[in-house]
Amino acid sequence: MDINHSLPLEYSTEENRLKIFGFWIFLGAEIMLFATLFAAYFTLYNRTAGGPDGAEIFQITPVFLETILLLTSSFTIGLGIHAMRLGRVKAMMGFFIVTLLLGLGFLSVEVFEFITYVHEGAGIQTSAFTSSLLATLGTHGAHVTLGFFWGLFILIQVKKRGLTPATANKSFIFSLYWHFLDVVWIFIFSFIYLKGMM
Repeated sequence: MDINHSLPLEYSTEENRLKIFGFWIFLGAEIMLFATLFAAYFTLYNRTAGGPDGAEIFQITPVFLETILLLTSSFTIGLGIHAMRLGRVKAMMGFFIVTLLLGLGFLSVEVFEFITYVHEGAGIQTSAFTSSLLATLGTHGAHVTLGFFWGLFILIQVKKRGLTPATANKSFIFSLYWHFLDVVWIFIFSFIYLKGMM
């Protein structure tokens, strides 16, 4: 394996650089998935069929809490990658653990939020609005859940193998995924929740 020591560890081999490039292409496909969900939501958001609309079911407290948890996790994953580049494995793992705990907190609030929606009569079959809303939020939540388990597996690998070009590459790609989920959440917060509360 030809390692270029002038580059960060995650970019240090040709294979690693290709994997990162490939992951950017994958994120492009993910953007199209969420763009489709947003397009469906914006087409259907006022089709409530007599059921509740956003102004009736959205509550600022859980939404604000979800936003704080996820944006903070984006900061901590960035600190984790910075620690990785400095070769500080324990600090990196600590920041990754905090990131995953924040993600778990986000998921807990989202589950509570979904249960509240159903109790308020906003189930997936209530109307076109609620089905498109829950599909969009649920898809994002499923991605966060996948990210949680992915991050756990990376932590196990780093613990067993230490920082190598392979584990650094996996960790960096995971951080790109996590940042992507945060960007998607900013759009959900701005264009679904804030717009719906007005």
